[in-house]
Formats: sequence, structure tokens, C-alpha cells
Amino acid sequence: MLDDFLIRAILAGLGVSIAAAPLGCFVVWRRMAYFGDATAHAAILGVAISLAFSMSVFIGVLIVAFFVALSVSYLSGRGFAMDTILGVIAHSALAFGLVAVSFIDGVRIDLMAYLFGDILAVDRMDLALIWIGALCVLGLLWWRWGQLLTATVSPELAYASGINPKREELVLTLSLAIVVAVAIKVIGVLLIVALLLIPAASARPFSNTPEKMAIVATIIAGLSTVLGLQASLYWDTPAGPTIVCVAALLFTTSTILQIIRS
Repeated sequence: MLDDFLIRAILAGLGVSIAAAPLGCFVVWRRMAYFGDATAHAAILGVAISLAFSMSVFIGVLIVAFFVALSVSYLSGRGFAMDTILGVIAHSALAFGLVAVSFIDGVRIDLMAYLFGDILAVDRMDLALIWIGALCVLGLLWWRWGQLLTATVSPELAYASGINPKREELVLTLSLAIVVAVAIKVIGVLLIVALLLIPAASARPFSNTPEKMAIVATIIAGLSTVLGLQASLYWDTPAGPTIVCVAALLFTTSTILQIIRS
């Protein structure tokens, strides 16, 4: 079954979806969209480092994404506005990554694949890494779900309940770094945040509990992946952007339904 490139692509997309959608709910609740964008942009620097030292792209991207996320957490509230820090880090890391890639000799690099994804080129090893990373993210979220929700709703309430909000923020940071590392091959750096945000935003009108929103967001993300791949195959369009287009259409539909209901 895995010899079929389309089956591998669908499984890879579903693996990213089940990790990105629940995490995306926290990104929406905490208004961390730009934070996710900065972490994703830094992934190109991780790609350059991986190629320079001949190591796994997954490891390089994971290290850089986690380092950038920790840097943002450390610098916030130390004299700079959060959006300023994120803007500087996001664009600086992307620029340094693109420049560093140009210095690597003897390696053919398809930057378009890293920027916009190349889900149809996913092999068995990529598939294994994607699902291992996705299960790690789901495990982290399952383990810390209650604490993460409490810290998201009210840091003061979290402190009163014996929960350290900074520790929960670190869990989200690590989860975000893993999602960026596994998603870069599927939908690329520039579209990762879209898969984090759009399914979660689409699920909001149909959810009255955090758990239901996470489940509905996962369903929407998976549906976007399958329909997007089918549309890409039918119309011969780029797979990653087509997946995001389908997710955007589902978001538009959910918004219209919400307006009609209200």
C-alpha cells in the first residue's frame, strides 16, 4: 500500500493534521499566530544547518525551531514589544537561512519544496518521522491538557492551582517546534501556520467545549488534506497550497453558517 505515492501523501498529511489541529486551538486561544509564524520561518535556517553538517533535516529544524521559540519566550517583556521581537526573529532567521543555503557547495537544494512543501515526494522514512512526531505532540497535549487549559484561561488561576504557566508555555513551545519540523516536508515553511490556524478557526463556531473544538479542528484539517490532494491531482496544482485553499474554503463555509445561525 505504501508503494503508492498518493497513499503516502495522504498518510503524511493526516499525520500532520492530527498534531497541528489540536495545537492550533491553543495558538488561537492564546493569540500566538505570529509566534507560530516566527518559528516556522526559522525552519529554513534549520534546513541550512542540517545540510551543512550532513544530518537529518528533521533534527536541524527541530533544534532551530525550539531555540527560536525559547529565545522569543526569554526576550518577551524585557524592553521589546512581542510583535517587534517576533518580526525581527522571523525575518532575520529566514534571511540567514536563505543566505546560508547559498554557501553550501555540492548539494542540490529545492528551496520551493521547503517553502511550499512537497507532500507528493514523501518517502517511508519521512512518513515514519511525521507520525512519530505527531504522536509525540498528541502525547504532550494529552498529558498536559488540563494544565494547559488552566494556564491559557488565566495565569493567576494557574498559579493559585499550583500550575506554573511558564512551564506550560514551554510544553506548547516544544510541541510547536515538533509540528514545524514534521510539517516542513508536507506543506512547507510558508504554509505551516495556515494549517495550524485555519482548521482551529473553522471549528470554533461548532464547538462549545475546548475538547470538542480540538476534535472538530482535527476532522477539518484531515478533510482539507484529503480533498486538497484530490483537487491537486485533478487540476494539476501545487499540493501544499491547494490543501490550504481547501481549508480556507471550509473556514469560509463555517463562517457563513455561523452568520446564518445567528
